Amino acid sequence: MSVDIVRSDIALLYRRAGFGLKGAELDTLVPAGYEAAVESLLAGLTGPDPAGDAEVVPAFPAIQVPGATASASERRAANAELRSGVTALQEWWMRRMVATSTPLREKLTLFWHGHFATGASKVRDPELMYLQNQLFRTQGAGSFEALTQAVAKDGAMMFWLDTETDKKAHPNENFARELMELFTIGIGHYTQDDVVSSARSFTGWSYSRRAYRYIFEPSQHDYGAKTFLGQTGDFDGTGVISILVNKPDSARFVLAKLWSHFAYPVTTDDPVIDDLMGAYGSGFDVTGSLRAIFLHPNFRSAKTRSGLVKQPIEYVTGVARALGVKAGSSPSESGSGLASLARLATALGQEPFNPPNVGGWGQNSYWLDTATAEVRLELALVFARWADLSAIESVPPSQRPAAVADLLGLDGWGPTTASALETQAHRPRQLVALALASPDYVVA
Repeated sequence: MSVDIVRSDIALLYRRAGFGLKGAELDTLVPAGYEAAVESLLAGLTGPDPAGDAEVVPAFPAIQVPGATASASERRAANAELRSGVTALQEWWMRRMVATSTPLREKLTLFWHGHFATGASKVRDPELMYLQNQLFRTQGAGSFEALTQAVAKDGAMMFWLDTETDKKAHPNENFARELMELFTIGIGHYTQDDVVSSARSFTGWSYSRRAYRYIFEPSQHDYGAKTFLGQTGDFDGTGVISILVNKPDSARFVLAKLWSHFAYPVTTDDPVIDDLMGAYGSGFDVTGSLRAIFLHPNFRSAKTRSGLVKQPIEYVTGVARALGVKAGSSPSESGSGLASLARLATALGQEPFNPPNVGGWGQNSYWLDTATAEVRLELALVFARWADLSAIESVPPSQRPAAVADLLGLDGWGPTTASALETQAHRPRQLVALALASPDYVVA
């Protein structure tokens, strides 16, 4: 296999399993080959991340949820405190993604944030959102069953889907339904009776906001017999999750979600899922599944290379890493502060820690409309003003489009984009901005 092909494959791998690499960084990985690059990324799922850990976690204020008798001024103060805490958390995670030396771990954390979607808008506690983010980071690469069991007892999830209100006399079906529909097996594989039995199984599960821990209230649990997905017993929530993840439908559902996030969208009956089932196995192995995805021939196909539009968080993080931009910096010519990286992602439609609903964010066409394209170009201009472009400015104009492609870790430009970039070759900042807004970079 030629060096150019290996380099192109590694570049694709790092765009999908991370946030991209610069050309010089790619060159250092080519001699060891593609498979070694895969193993290096996978090792980062559990290895140290000194660069990411160096980003200091904000100090979270004690959040007081206003009671029914709270005054208007008390509610405004509580909302302001909440916004401040959430903003600090958003900026921390964006800085961590830009700084990280283990990009697949952060990319996988982002995946789980969309899969087990919860939002600060309802949870109303940035520390709970942080604890869930850490849960995804520390347990997201292991067993899917262990992760799902932990998420079910996670405070952010329990408040987001109302598990903590699930009492014997009045079972709450919100988490019970979404656990099946969105998290484990998908629509069509369960009935309303299963939802009712699942809700009964989670009764008595609660959470202490004061102590930040799951608690069980035996007096509120329904100990009666329940029939769930064809099995009958005195199930609790743990048993329900175990039944769900052991269903073959669950394996196909989870693997389709993983493949769709890292390669291109597929349904559960796509033949590629059959090829991944062994890696997922009886241990519900996320790391093994990722290895199988990245080593699958279809992952390096033309379909994958044009199969996904970058989510805004991925886009902003990737641009910041490529251009060496850090949150809080500002262009030297103005000397004024600019919006945080989290605000830039939000401007493109993806606010960290605030998905639009329990289904999380969509894919591809979800991010493509005229308004978003205009905002992306505006933000690309902001990034171009932020960045040190001396490496681009130092080469002749005729070589600058190729230099920008190398900086962004791309193989080159398609004919239409190349023609457009040539018109801006004598204006480095406009050139870079146009490249960042091009389909060649946005869809990669």
